[in-house]
Amino acid sequence: QLVESGGGSVQAGGSLRLSCAASGDISSAFVMGWFRQAPGKEREGVVVINSDGVTPYADSVKGRFTISKDNANNTQYLQMNSLKPEDTAMYYCAVGSSLLQMWSHQKADYWGQGTQVTVS
Repeated sequence: QLVESGGGSVQAGGSLRLSCAASGDISSAFVMGWFRQAPGKEREGVVVINSDGVTPYADSVKGRFTISKDNANNTQYLQMNSLKPEDTAMYYCAVGSSLLQMWSHQKADYWGQGTQVTVS
C-alpha cells in the first residue's frame, strides 16, 4: 500500500515536498515514481527512478523537481521547487518492476491514492 502526503496550496515560486510511504519494504522495489493528472488532462509521468539510479524527468519539471527515496523508512519523496500554476494537479506515487513500462505506459504494480497540489 502506498500513501501520499504533503500536497497543498502554494503560491507560484514556492516549494512543496510530497511523501509516499509504503506499507512494505521498498528497498528492493525496482522502479518508483511520481505521476500527475490535471483537471481535464490525461495522467502524465513526472519522474521515475530505478535501482540503478536512472531518473527520467518530464521536460516540464527538469531542474525544479527532485525524486529521492529513504529505504530505511520505506518512503519516497518528490521535492518540488519553483512551482508554477501549470504544476497544479493530483499527484500519484507508484511502484513497479519495469522502468520502461512505468515511464512509457504508466504500468505499475501499486498506486497511491493521490495528493492534490494547487499553485496560484
